[in-house]
Amino acid sequence: MKETKSVAYSYLIKQLPSATVYLNTNFEVVHASDNWIKTFDLCKTNVFGKRLHKLVKHANKKWLQSLDNCLLGQRQEGLASFIDNQGNEKWLEYTHLPWYDEGENIVGVIMQVDDVSESYGDQMEIERLQTLLQSQSEIAKVGSWEYDLVTEKLTWCQMTKAIHEVPKDYDPSIEAGIQFYKQGHSRNTIAMLVHKALVEGVAFREKLQIITAGGREKWVLAAGKPFLKNGKVTRLIGTFQDIDEQVKSEIKTKESEKLLNTLVDNLPLNVYVKDKESRKILVNKAECDYLGVHDKEELIGKSDFDLYDKNIAEISRNEDIEVMRTLVPIIGKETVSIKKDETATTFLTSKIPLLGINGNATGIIGLSMDISHLKEKENELRNLINVTAVQNKKLINFAHIVSHNLRSHTANFSMLLNFLIQEKDEAEKQRIVDMLTNASDNLMQTLEDLNEVVSISTNVNVERKRLNVNQQLAKIEQNLSALLKEHEVEIVNEIHDSTVIWSVPAYFDSILLNLITNAVKYRHPKRKPVIRFSVSKRKDYTIFSIEDNGLGIDMAKNGEKLFGMYKTFHDNNDSRGIGLYITKNQVEAMGGDIRATSELNKGTTFNVFFKNEDSK
Repeated sequence: MKETKSVAYSYLIKQLPSATVYLNTNFEVVHASDNWIKTFDLCKTNVFGKRLHKLVKHANKKWLQSLDNCLLGQRQEGLASFIDNQGNEKWLEYTHLPWYDEGENIVGVIMQVDDVSESYGDQMEIERLQTLLQSQSEIAKVGSWEYDLVTEKLTWCQMTKAIHEVPKDYDPSIEAGIQFYKQGHSRNTIAMLVHKALVEGVAFREKLQIITAGGREKWVLAAGKPFLKNGKVTRLIGTFQDIDEQVKSEIKTKESEKLLNTLVDNLPLNVYVKDKESRKILVNKAECDYLGVHDKEELIGKSDFDLYDKNIAEISRNEDIEVMRTLVPIIGKETVSIKKDETATTFLTSKIPLLGINGNATGIIGLSMDISHLKEKENELRNLINVTAVQNKKLINFAHIVSHNLRSHTANFSMLLNFLIQEKDEAEKQRIVDMLTNASDNLMQTLEDLNEVVSISTNVNVERKRLNVNQQLAKIEQNLSALLKEHEVEIVNEIHDSTVIWSVPAYFDSILLNLITNAVKYRHPKRKPVIRFSVSKRKDYTIFSIEDNGLGIDMAKNGEKLFGMYKTFHDNNDSRGIGLYITKNQVEAMGGDIRATSELNKGTTFNVFFKNEDSK
């Protein structure tokens, strides 16, 4: 009968809707509901008589320990977790009761559990999100606020209160909240934004300044969104973020950028930054001025191929690539930049690799100093040194000539005077006096020649004028008409009537006179003399040429002495060797040059280089 009763009791427990199990004092399963077996994902045939510790693995130790307390007559409740057979964590609300027999003796434990995994998981996720949101709010210093138009109640979260530096129990109002904003732009702006949100339902988000309860100025980002019901705004919800450090950092960065830009823009250097493709991403004012642009944006994104001569751009690009590849800067390299309008500028250029956070080059920083004026000064100094060297050579040569000539005349005078003193014969004395007179005339001529050379050499500020070549030639031909007619000279003029040169008028007349008289003086005796005039142009010079068919000069033998003082190359009685020397000095005094080509017995051509008006 007792056995029948136990079976009925067991069957009754099996059908219980709650997950229930009866354990003996060894915590072995005696009775269990189907729901309990299902909750723990157990097999019905392998449950009864088995210890709970064996059936439920990875169970919470605190939960299992509470079973011992039940054997002492204590009711136990709580929340516990275990890992089911699929490896999933499950959460249970449990109730443990002592199991009494008919004699009120504890014979085991009655366990009832409720699977709350899903709801507990949701709660845990909510708590996790709340914790995360709270952490993010604290880290980002973002608070929230809500204004209920019905109750006219403004609510601040704790972070919003912390930003305002008010106590945790502070009770804000919409009017007091607006008063926290700094008087002027910030307070006027927030008042207008709140009004538009309440009246027109317009959301807002604005960066403004407040004065905290502690008296500190602080930048905040205030945002609000209206919620409508039946077309009317019923409440505002918004965020309130402390962005003081961020804004001050931005202001400081902008001030630093402005200071850097001011410094860079006022450097007497062209400064630019290029990316890896050699496109400009930053330029200073000097670079803009050099390239003739007013707005920096006109240069941003452009490469050297867009701005300079192709060959110059290729050289620059190769330099950029090498600097970025080797990370070795170019310092103080002299470069010549030629723009597309063909204007050239000499720079002292440095290129430094611009490094990224990984240590690789992301571009280059370029610095270029315009040294064109220094190069001009350098060239002027070099020319001055060259001119000085030439002048010194001329001076030494001139000194030798003066010394030699005066010494010759002095010796001649001394000898003749000695003869005159010793001579007794009156007729012979008269002859010596005649010789002294001739010697005196020769000395005077020598002094006049030397004086003319000195005059040309010392007259450094000669003024050149625009002269019509044919008009000047006609004047000289008129002055030499008797000479030209006497020797039946044929003149061939190939110069256009409009041709002009820039010369000192007196020098040009003297040059023409010397060269024409030389052509006549050294004519060939066996042919009619022909003199040919022509003019050609070169970049900085107009070249006047005079060609004859006279005796010619052995240039291999006498070429270097051709323009020397008192140098003669033929046996003419009237040759003094001074004309070409003076001509050369006159041409060089005007910054020009004179050159000769000649062939013995065929003729000579003199080419006189006159500097043009705009040449330097």
